[in-house]
Amino acid sequence: MTYDHDTFREPAREAPDTLPDKRRRTFLAQSMGIALAGTLARGQSAFAQVPEGYPERPITLICPWAPGGPTDSAVRALAEALSRTLGNKRILIESKPGAGGALGGQFLGQSAKPDGYMLSQIPLGVFRLPYMTKTTFNPITDLTYIIGVAGYNFGLTVRADAPWKTWQEFIAAAKAKPGAIRYGSPGVGTSLHITMEDLALREGIKWIHVPYKGTALSTAALLGGEVECIVGPPPWGLVEGGKARVLSTWSVNRAAQTPNVPTLKEIYGIVANSPWGIAGPKGMSPQIVTFLHDAIRKAMDDPAYLQQLHRVGMEPYYMSPDAFLEFARKSFAAEKEVVERLGLATPK
Repeated sequence: MTYDHDTFREPAREAPDTLPDKRRRTFLAQSMGIALAGTLARGQSAFAQVPEGYPERPITLICPWAPGGPTDSAVRALAEALSRTLGNKRILIESKPGAGGALGGQFLGQSAKPDGYMLSQIPLGVFRLPYMTKTTFNPITDLTYIIGVAGYNFGLTVRADAPWKTWQEFIAAAKAKPGAIRYGSPGVGTSLHITMEDLALREGIKWIHVPYKGTALSTAALLGGEVECIVGPPPWGLVEGGKARVLSTWSVNRAAQTPNVPTLKEIYGIVANSPWGIAGPKGMSPQIVTFLHDAIRKAMDDPAYLQQLHRVGMEPYYMSPDAFLEFARKSFAAEKEVVERLGLATPK
């Protein structure tokens, strides 16, 4: 989650979506071209340095979210693209939902071997976990950061038959009836939960957080009337089908699907786009890290993967291993301040 407001410390540079559309497309195209050229230039040497036969068995990629949600879909599409990049080597997806997306990183840090056969998607929730629960896991020293991959485009969504047509009407209703509005999220400690609690503090609102193990489940809860709204990647299929309405989006720019819907940046100065990437356990060999970085970087250009990324409301957000590690360090420091200020820290 990237905050632009001066009460927060911004953990990383702005994503490419801070640029106007035309410049953003040019930026992404140039970035991908440069990275791919570098990969091709050093491809043979990078592959030659990897232990002979690697990968000689399937690589497992942990998705720390429930199956069927947008992150699960994006991770599976990336795994399929990576498999093609590696000559149809098998990439297995293992689901470990819960703890705000932090269970994959925690498992790597505490249990996995650094042999290149166990990786995980790493969302921002990994950097909050040590502040919100008692654990010996340290996301900076216990992981090997391989590559930054993408960033979420979040929003707040209500059903189409909800009485609120605008963000202002929604906030007014929440203020008028404390505790009457329930919001669903993919879990406690996610960027979505943190942002909603921050908004509650700013507006003097009391609403009820209902955590689910993934966006697919929270979306089903919205349609079933269990909650009044959900936060996460908007269910664009439902929006386009006239079954849901987006009241705010959380990236720097307004979403192309809802150009008349304001962003939280316009209203509060907040940006919550939550970049994520891929990491492994600490102690991985530099040769395997380079091999995996180059292979995943190439997979990120796969047309089928890019189409799925767009379909679930995400955009590419590339970071090299060094840049991803620096992002992790800054995020780990920033999340401590946010968790403590919102009263979510575990008592010592």
